[in-house]
Amino acid sequence: MPEIIITNLQGKRIPVQKGTTLLQAIQDSGTDWMHACGAKGRCTSCAMVVEAGGEHLSACSEAEIKYREAGRLGTSERLACQCEAAGDVQVRVPDRYKFPHLSYSTS
Repeated sequence: MPEIIITNLQGKRIPVQKGTTLLQAIQDSGTDWMHACGAKGRCTSCAMVVEAGGEHLSACSEAEIKYREAGRLGTSERLACQCEAAGDVQVRVPDRYKFPHLSYSTS
């Protein structure tokens, strides 16, 4: 089963079941992750920076393409609510969406 490795949350490893978005897998693990629009792809608050394994992610959604073209989503960023993983993916929480109640590591 593929895993999400969140490097700046102490390398937390989260299994991702087939057909499950990364956001759903993160939430199912009990990990807090920003998502203001309710996982509808209407904002960028669930953005994650993909550090490795991007080739294992599903194709960019129309929402991701729209936000990338508008400059609201970086080239190495994906929306956790919009993609699924077919292999291991290493990501980190962008500084702009870190929660104040969580302790983030530097790596």
